[in-house]
Amino acid sequence: MTLRNHWVLATANRGKVAELTALLAEARLDLTVTPQSELGVPSPPETGATFVENALAKARHAARITQLPAIADDSGLVVPALGGAPGVRSARFAGENADDGANIAKLLAALAAPSLDRAASFHCVLVALEHPEDPAPLLAAGSWAGQIARAPQGNGGFGYDPVFFDPTLGRTAAELPASAKNRVSHRGIALRRLIELLKNR
Repeated sequence: MTLRNHWVLATANRGKVAELTALLAEARLDLTVTPQSELGVPSPPETGATFVENALAKARHAARITQLPAIADDSGLVVPALGGAPGVRSARFAGENADDGANIAKLLAALAAPSLDRAASFHCVLVALEHPEDPAPLLAAGSWAGQIARAPQGNGGFGYDPVFFDPTLGRTAAELPASAKNRVSHRGIALRRLIELLKNR
């Protein structure tokens, strides 16, 4: 196995690891991808103002520690009626150590007023770089438009999936089978775009 074919996946989120590894396996790239948690890489502080900044920081951090090429994800939920929140703080919306339930509860409370527009979108930025100082990292983005449901529905997925309703499909993200979610989700779209870039790198 050459260094070029062994990559570190720079995320500690188990849900993201599951989705990204499944999508990469479907692509049948000649890559071995190891989650950073299996390589002893701690998560860096997420101080960027954008998904791009945070994804780049995660990728460079993991590549620097492991000396492997890195793929990193930064993603979150954007609600225009809340000024774009939770945004880059999606995982920490209800506090630094908040769990999914607390984040969802805070989101629903913030949208409790009947007059508020419940439109929302998931956004994902994926970054791939060959080494920590790579001056030309590959970047791919994806988005998924929907609405915030008034109560959680479904037992699948993670994060805000139980309250993210896709009006076209008539279900929340948590009600979709994993394969169906990967076809339409922000992360699935971004990864398919990144795979095309990797194929031509």
